[in-house]
Amino acid sequence: MFINANWVGSAKDRKSTSRYYTRLWAPCLGGTGQLGESCCKQWGGCQIGHHPFEAPLCALIHSNRCKRQKTRGKHRKTEHMRGMANLASGAGGEIYKDGKKTVIGAATNFFDLIFLKRNHRKLMHEALMLKEMRETIKREIRRFKMPGIREWIARASVIEGEVEDLATSYNNVTQHKWTWFSRPNISKKMKEKCKEVRSHWEEGQFKKAEADLDLPERVTRMGTLKLEENSSLHEVLQHVLQFLEDKNIRRIGICGMVGTGKTTVLQNLNNHEKVAKMFDMVIYVTVPKELREKGVQDAILRRLILDVDCNADVNAAALIISEELKGKKCLILLDNVQDWIDLNRIMGIDENPDSKVVLASEYDYSNQCVMKADELVKVEPLLPHEAWNMFQKKVGDYISNPSIEPLARGVVKECYGLPMLIDRLAITFKEKGQNEVLWRDGLEQLKTWDCSVKLVGMDEVLVRLQICYDHLKDDEQKVCFLYGALYPEESEIHVDYLLECWKAEGFIGSASVFRRARWSGHRVLNELIKVSLLERSDKSKCVKMNNLFRKMALRISSQSTNSKFLVELPEGLEESPTKEELEPASRISLMKSRLRTLPEILNCSRLLTLLLRSNMYLTSIPKWFFKSMSLLQVLDLHGTGIATLPSSLPFLINLKALYLDSCSELKEIPSGVEKLEHLEVLDIRETKLNLLQIGSLVWLKCLRLSLCNFDTANYAEAQVSKFDLLEELTIDVGSLEEGWDKIVDPVIKDIVKLKKLTSLRFCFPKVDSLGVFVQEWPMWEEGSLTFHFAIGCHNSAFAQILESIDHPGYKILKLANGDGVNLIIMKVLTKTNALGLIDYEGVSSLSDFGIENMNMIFDCLIKGCSKIKTIINGDGISEAVLQWLKNLHITDVPNLENIWQGPVHAGSLAQLTTVTLSNCPKLMKIFSNGMIQQLIQLTHLRVEECHQIKEIIMKSENTQLKNQALPKLKTLELIHLPRLTSIWAKDSLEWPSLQEVKISNCLMLKSLPFNKVNATKLRSIKGQQSWWEALDDAIKQRLLHLFNQLL
Repeated sequence: MFINANWVGSAKDRKSTSRYYTRLWAPCLGGTGQLGESCCKQWGGCQIGHHPFEAPLCALIHSNRCKRQKTRGKHRKTEHMRGMANLASGAGGEIYKDGKKTVIGAATNFFDLIFLKRNHRKLMHEALMLKEMRETIKREIRRFKMPGIREWIARASVIEGEVEDLATSYNNVTQHKWTWFSRPNISKKMKEKCKEVRSHWEEGQFKKAEADLDLPERVTRMGTLKLEENSSLHEVLQHVLQFLEDKNIRRIGICGMVGTGKTTVLQNLNNHEKVAKMFDMVIYVTVPKELREKGVQDAILRRLILDVDCNADVNAAALIISEELKGKKCLILLDNVQDWIDLNRIMGIDENPDSKVVLASEYDYSNQCVMKADELVKVEPLLPHEAWNMFQKKVGDYISNPSIEPLARGVVKECYGLPMLIDRLAITFKEKGQNEVLWRDGLEQLKTWDCSVKLVGMDEVLVRLQICYDHLKDDEQKVCFLYGALYPEESEIHVDYLLECWKAEGFIGSASVFRRARWSGHRVLNELIKVSLLERSDKSKCVKMNNLFRKMALRISSQSTNSKFLVELPEGLEESPTKEELEPASRISLMKSRLRTLPEILNCSRLLTLLLRSNMYLTSIPKWFFKSMSLLQVLDLHGTGIATLPSSLPFLINLKALYLDSCSELKEIPSGVEKLEHLEVLDIRETKLNLLQIGSLVWLKCLRLSLCNFDTANYAEAQVSKFDLLEELTIDVGSLEEGWDKIVDPVIKDIVKLKKLTSLRFCFPKVDSLGVFVQEWPMWEEGSLTFHFAIGCHNSAFAQILESIDHPGYKILKLANGDGVNLIIMKVLTKTNALGLIDYEGVSSLSDFGIENMNMIFDCLIKGCSKIKTIINGDGISEAVLQWLKNLHITDVPNLENIWQGPVHAGSLAQLTTVTLSNCPKLMKIFSNGMIQQLIQLTHLRVEECHQIKEIIMKSENTQLKNQALPKLKTLELIHLPRLTSIWAKDSLEWPSLQEVKISNCLMLKSLPFNKVNATKLRSIKGQQSWWEALDDAIKQRLLHLFNQLL
């Protein structure tokens, strides 16, 4: 249809030359190219309903038609030409022009009208697209860096409002017939608005396309050391990957001391192909020291390329991050975590259940309060062969040269298995090439390194390690840590002794009560252990400091103007350091040396601690040696060969702790010792000193004695009760010493007079002596006394397992070389936390002591005891027993047949976490019928040298066993069990927490009940290669990736 049809274009018959016609609202014009056939009969023939502009048009048509009828004949041609001339030159021409214009306008309106619905539909569609674009851009506006984006959003909102107005108008005109005349106008507006909407959408599409170019990558790969297959770090990586695949685990912790490779593991995890497939977004953040939560949140915002107002609060930014990650599986990798980080507050992680977190921290494995992890993986220093392989790979194969290799291995030894230090020193020593002299010199520098001198590689690592020190919460923790560097490399420091030194130096507050000071000290100690600055020793109540951290501490102290340390290497030190070295120091340690002499006199006016411990060749101290040391607070002469103390000792007027124990030749103390008015701690065990010689030190708070310090012939002359301010008293008695039974009762009656006593370590030769104490001690029933009692004497070092760093207030009772059951023992048991039976006869089980008396027992050790056949006899018991027992250690019990005999009541052994069974040749049953169901907390099981054991879980005793029999078991160690054939006969049990299995010298064990389905957290199976090769092929195939050979 055309609006410019030339309907009078033919000069011959005035027909349309375009052969098209224009049809209006009524059929007033028509034809097949000729005007007239469809026209109305007369002027008024136009039908009602015509648009107003149709009237003049119809008049014009009607007039022209009449003219044609009157002049039709022989003058038709002449009249036609004249009429055309009139139209062109006069009023007719104007009518022609107006008519054509009118027709065009009318046709346009006509099209607008008939396309009204289509224009509405199109506008609504375009408007919807614009709205979606606006919402998308508004949601992602923080990623748009180009200018004008907010103005675009504002204009889009205005356009959407205008579209809504047009939609309202459309609805109005389409609902009422009398509004037809306004429809073309609305249709036209909608068509124009549609163009505007489309244009604005295209502009937004362009802006979004620009922004999409800056979308964050799913994974930002990091440059890092690639982990070797089967290395310990690669094993840690595999464990973490297994945890990530577990739907029930969302938060995973990686812990270990600085330099062990936690960051390397985390970076390899970031780059791993499995991680890229598992997650839509991987975010790696190194947690800043300051503003931890805000710093982590800012790092996540930068990673996601989100532009957020710097003044926005944490909650607002968290909402933005949460919206950005909605519907995405996200992995957050947090390195250098020092404190609890609330990721829900930072990024609303709880709103995204598919997201997971892996955290790396220096905090101790046992401390989950920092990471609150579902699972923890500890990174240990590299094994010697791993450390050597890493060093060799970085330096080059030429270190296998016979002249270089011994030196290179010496360098690796000085790295302490820390990948960070191996990496730095490898770079340093690689430059030495094959020059043996340079290698030898470099190794010597490492061994005798003076921390005040910069050593390439080592100095850089120590600076990195110092981050741990800087992260300590307060100065109290920092000075306590630095103090540990005074002790020789690899030395085990007894906790009680260390805490006393801290208190003497004033590090752990100003608590006047010893017990409170110890509590404060244990709090600091636990914090240092958590961050691996101190480590637990194999000895239960000792700690030690890693050599590398010790060097760091010495480096820090060397930079201090107020706390200069002088610490000499013990090997070969036979002569005292010079005055120039000694006098500026505030703390001096010359422990475990071969010193024979000391300077006659020193001006050590700043000296606070002097440690001369274990200098067995030091037989005398110069007379005026202590004269200038008036500020000295700790003096340790343990294990020296001195026979007398110098007359200058009374000059130590600020001395608080004096250790003379194991000075076996010491027999004299100078006069004037009463001037030591601040002395609180004195240890004279295993010396020839007696109570009479120290009798003037009545202000002592902690005193340690042994039997040799007593005058067994005349105890009345020097009594313990003279030290009436004592809070802690220790009296050690060896098993071969005689005379103790003669004075023990008078000593006991003397001790009960000490009203301030809070801690007593004492050996009772017989049960009757214990009865005297319990009867005489006025506060026994209150239970406020912390005690470590031994009834009967023994020399078993194994009994130290009952002492605990974590529970310094434990009340310990050891029954040694005794016989039978006594009412006094039962009474003491009611207040006992740790019980030891050592070669104790006359009882066949713990039940003989009365199970009801053992409700407070947490730890239990049974050693020897040839009459014991079972640990618990459940016959006749009607309630749960030993419900608080946590650790059970049984060793060298020759006739033990089982742990539990008879029925087991619900709740019994419910808190038991550790069981060790060693050298019990007749033991056949570990878990009796009904027992295993109660061990819901059992975490560690070790069975060793029990030659009759055939099954760990006997099928005949456990026919009703549920799938998750030991739900918390993490480690299983089976050592030298020659008849062992089965752990469990089937694969039916689940081992949901099992992580490590160690099997050694169990040659008849041919099958393992573990697989990927029932032991999802199993990370390692250690054993001899020969044993592994003898396993069934199917088992080896499914567990091959977990096997690690025992060397």
